[in-house]
Amino acid sequence: MVVTIDGPAGAGKSTVARRLAERIGYRYLDTGAMYRAVTLCVLLDGADPAEAARSGAWRAYEGDPRLRSPAVDAAVSEVAQEASVREAMREAQRTFLGIGDAVAEGRDIGEVVWPQAELKVWLDAAPEIRARRRGTTHALERDRRDSVQTKVAQDAVRVDTSRLSIDAVVTELARLVEERS
Repeated sequence: MVVTIDGPAGAGKSTVARRLAERIGYRYLDTGAMYRAVTLCVLLDGADPAEAARSGAWRAYEGDPRLRSPAVDAAVSEVAQEASVREAMREAQRTFLGIGDAVAEGRDIGEVVWPQAELKVWLDAAPEIRARRRGTTHALERDRRDSVQTKVAQDAVRVDTSRLSIDAVVTELARLVEERS
């Protein structure tokens, strides 16, 4: 079974997806980290974004703490908007998800990357909550830049996390996984 979690920055996608995967024993895919790794590869090595994505050179930076640096934050949207980068990343994501039993989070994961997911989730929160969670209005600015790529799957379960604890969201999603298994 594949569970996809999408939504705007600061809605809780990464935290919820990681904890859900741990709770139900599934593999976890953080697509945003993949794009950040390509961006870091470009910034540090001067690599062409499309070539770095296609060749897998970005894998050298998986798990690197610099993935969350301000420099990567500032550049990741621009790198991710390149069609050739998105194509290469989506291919890698589809390969990972094709194995099954995974929780994947990221923009367009349920609508474009893996539309056959058995459970698609759209997490959201009020803009002021998302900005507070991210510690900046940068998340809202990033949403505006990335909105061209963001699509809500029609069959997605929508969850407003504004007033819910992470544990409450994870518990609800684990219940949905159990129902659909």
